[in-house]
Amino acid sequence: MSMEGDIVTMPVAAGTMVVVVGPSGAGKDSVMSYAARHFADEARVKFVRRVITRPADAGGEAHQAIDADGFRRVKAEGGFAVSWDAHGLSYGIPRETLDDLAGGVTLIANGSRSALPAFAATYPRLKVVVVTARPDILAARLATRGRESAEAIAKRLDRAAPEIVVASDTVVIDNSGALEEAGEAFVSVLTAALARLD
Repeated sequence: MSMEGDIVTMPVAAGTMVVVVGPSGAGKDSVMSYAARHFADEARVKFVRRVITRPADAGGEAHQAIDADGFRRVKAEGGFAVSWDAHGLSYGIPRETLDDLAGGVTLIANGSRSALPAFAATYPRLKVVVVTARPDILAARLATRGRESAEAIAKRLDRAAPEIVVASDTVVIDNSGALEEAGEAFVSVLTAALARLD
C-alpha cells in the first residue's frame, strides 16, 4: 500500500475526532452505519463524508467522488484537513471538519492505519477505534465480495495484522460475530465521547 499523509496543524478543538480503522473485511462501514442510525437525531454527532477519487456508484460507503485532477486542486488549495493515498486511490477529510470540532461536534471518520500520524497531528482530541475480525471471517467476507483473487485476498490478510497506533485513546472492537454486538460496542464508545462534553 502506498501512503503519504498530509497534515493541517490547528489549535486544540472542543470536539473529538473518532477515526475508525481496520483490515478489509472487518466490517467498518457496517459498524459505522449501525451507529449512524442510532445517532440519527443527535446534532452533536456527525459522520464525515470522505472525498475519494472513486466513482460515486462504486459501492461501499457514501462518499464525494472526484477525479485525480480535482483532488490535487482541492489539496493544493488547502481543502483537506488530512489526505492520503492507498490502493491506487486518494482520500481526503474535508477541512470543514475542523470547524465542526471547534463547535463541539463529535466526528466519526473512516480512516487508514497508515494515516493515523496525520490524524493525530491534525486533531488534538483523537480517539482511534480499531474494528477487526478473526482471519477466517475476514477471508470469507473478502471472498463473498468477489472483487479479488484468492492470492490477492491472502495478501490483504497478511496486512491485517495489528499495527501500532499513535493515539493513547484506542479501542478495539471485534466484529467476528453479530453486527449488533460490534455496533452496540461502537455506540457505547461514542456515547462516552459525548458524555465528556456535558
